[in-house]
Amino acid sequence: MALAVSNYLADALLNQAFRNIAWTRPSTVYITLYTSNPTAADTGTEVTGGAYVRRAVTFGAPATDAGKRTIKNSAEVAFPTATADWGTVTHVGIRDAATAGNLLFYGAVGNPRTLLVNDLLKFPADSVALSLN
Repeated sequence: MALAVSNYLADALLNQAFRNIAWTRPSTVYITLYTSNPTAADTGTEVTGGAYVRRAVTFGAPATDAGKRTIKNSAEVAFPTATADWGTVTHVGIRDAATAGNLLFYGAVGNPRTLLVNDLLKFPADSVALSLN
């Protein structure tokens, strides 16, 4: 699954690279689950309740993939077992904080899934891709 850049991150990168306006990059980033499209403006509905928590994700070094400079998650990311229904997960995001914070990347999942009590969602290594071209 390839994700798109949010307005927040696009502004931060452009300001840092071309306007000499410092941006403090996050030391940890988190994958988030959404039941609606978060959009570049960060307007989606994130899953809540039922033991849901954002999960830290690490990425490998950039490499060329389909002609774009890309990073992919270097290890599996597993969410806790749902203790309540989470709804139909249609999108994911990458955020800069375990709670609140800013949306960095977002995108639709290839196969939306309704997560019910006792379900477990995992993203295998190399399944979350962030690219710039």
